[in-house]
Amino acid sequence: MPGTFTRGLVAGAAGTTVLTAVTYLDMAIRGRPASTAPERTVDALAAVAGAQVPGRGRVLEDRRTALGALAGIGTGLATGVLASVARSAGIRLPGPVGAVATGATAMAACDIPIAVLGVGDPRTWSRADWLADAVPHLAYGATVHGIVSAVRTDRERAVPRGAASAGLTLRSAALGVAAGSRAALGFAGPTLTAPTKPGRLGGSSVPARALAAAALVGELVADKSPDTPDRTEPGGLVPRLVGATAGATRLAERERANAALPAAAAGVGAVAGAFGGLAWRRWASTRLPDLSAALVEDGVALALAALACLPGRNRRPLAVVPG
Repeated sequence: MPGTFTRGLVAGAAGTTVLTAVTYLDMAIRGRPASTAPERTVDALAAVAGAQVPGRGRVLEDRRTALGALAGIGTGLATGVLASVARSAGIRLPGPVGAVATGATAMAACDIPIAVLGVGDPRTWSRADWLADAVPHLAYGATVHGIVSAVRTDRERAVPRGAASAGLTLRSAALGVAAGSRAALGFAGPTLTAPTKPGRLGGSSVPARALAAAALVGELVADKSPDTPDRTEPGGLVPRLVGATAGATRLAERERANAALPAAAAGVGAVAGAFGGLAWRRWASTRLPDLSAALVEDGVALALAALACLPGRNRRPLAVVPG
């Protein structure tokens, strides 16, 4: 059976082919021109890097077109690999939900750079513009999700996943709140409380524990600095979301549970923890010294992470025979 990376590349390649076919079919039916956004994005990226695409006239135009197409192919392959990794991590979405989620991820990977680089403003797009973008990406998502779901790796065949319990979902949300306050807790909590038995599913090695502890201590110290960026800005919020969802998948792995719902709960918890922690610090700034307010938040975050990660860490694994 193929591994996670190979499966993702195959799914991404198939999805990119379908996306391209649907796009050109739309162009043929409506007689619309090809989008120039990929070429303009290439120009914008070159400008950010302080360079320019070499060539003049037709040579320059052809090179911009080629680079834009290659960037699109790379995005399609990378999203396929990401979907495969998520599947291997235990996130098993129903068909329609998985297709929409995968397509939306690929669409965001294309549209967010367009907005950030000033190439275009999606808020000004017409309904036809959105449909021309969304329909091919939905076809891409359906293709990728279908392949990733149908082709199981050896590990997935050996370790089936059941439905996530309410307790696991609630604990994942609590871990998300903790990670929203301290991003490292999303990784460190499950790692430091994981089984130590060699080969145990969900276990962690000594180096992994040491790295997780160092990252946690480092963040607890760095948070006290006035130069620490705002946790609700993209640069501060994204690591918290990643840490929360990764931690939830580790908790689900211990219980052989589908990680989709726990990961979603952790993501919501991370947003709540980030904005709630910021609100606490602002409220406490007029009543407590900054250090005291930060230490109180540290204590709450650590307690939530412990409540989320300590239960079930020594659960006896099930004996599963690959079929």
